[in-house]
Amino acid sequence: MKITLHDIGRRYNREWIFRHLSYTFSAGKRYAILGPNGSGKSTFIKVLTGSLSASEGIVQYERTPQDICLIDDVYNHLTIAAPYMELIEEFTLSELIDFHFRHKKYLLGYDKESLLHLSQLQSARDKEVKHFSSGMKQRLKLVLACCSDSELVFLDEPTSNLDVHGERWYQDLVKQTIGTERILFIGSNQPKEYDFCDEHLHIQNYKLFK
Repeated sequence: MKITLHDIGRRYNREWIFRHLSYTFSAGKRYAILGPNGSGKSTFIKVLTGSLSASEGIVQYERTPQDICLIDDVYNHLTIAAPYMELIEEFTLSELIDFHFRHKKYLLGYDKESLLHLSQLQSARDKEVKHFSSGMKQRLKLVLACCSDSELVFLDEPTSNLDVHGERWYQDLVKQTIGTERILFIGSNQPKEYDFCDEHLHIQNYKLFK
């Protein structure tokens, strides 16, 4: 998968969140989307995932030179973990995993039991998600995103609600699951979340235009 942005911008009312942004994201690379809180990182990620449309410009998804993916179909090729992403809290952990993988395939080498082991949530498999701590919910979001067979992986503020042990767990999770064929996006303003990324894109560099 390759994503090419052709002079895109997004605005709310008359304010441009970012503008005149052209970039190419290539398979096998890890990208940090950087900026202070409120700078537009999450908005940019939502445009890349198709949750929001660009106000101007073109976002192109190319699986091969002959296979252009339509924006309406891109959700089939991505997974995301983000603070604004809701979990179905009435499900138990086991039920939620089963539900998620009705719509996604497991990453090669993983199944339900290995995912539970990796998440370190085995003892909570029959517990309703609404009773999880914020850190447990974050682990669940991250492991579902990383252990799905998706070409695009988006992790927005990935260590939110994680303690120091959880932050190390996150680093190991990325090392284990993000291979050379996927594109990883990290939305962050904390180096500990993205210090392994190949390229950095600073959203504030695209706020200079009125």
